[in-house]
Amino acid sequence: MYTIRQNKVSRLIQKELADFFRQESRSLFGGKMVSVTVVRISKDLSVAKIYLSIFPSDGSDEFIKLVKQISGQIRGFLGHKVGKQLRIVPNLEFFIDDSLDYIDNIENALND
Repeated sequence: MYTIRQNKVSRLIQKELADFFRQESRSLFGGKMVSVTVVRISKDLSVAKIYLSIFPSDGSDEFIKLVKQISGQIRGFLGHKVGKQLRIVPNLEFFIDDSLDYIDNIENALND
């Protein structure tokens, strides 16, 4: 169960990272649409697990490798945006959220 503080910090990080991916999607990611679906933060607020949904989903492995390579730049952007609200900017861990692909596969199986 998350505390109120964890929920507030995770929503703040989700909002700011969504802005980052919206601004940088054309230049860094070749125009792919990126959504920050879930942010889970540790109890001590030191690690944030960020789940990203990518459309189109082909090439998601290369995409996550690129995001992990520039995670320092993303953390710097986040620190600049939330530096007044958080004492320590958490370390960022990125994962692919493939729940939309899973739902699509279930729908296709049901329609067949």
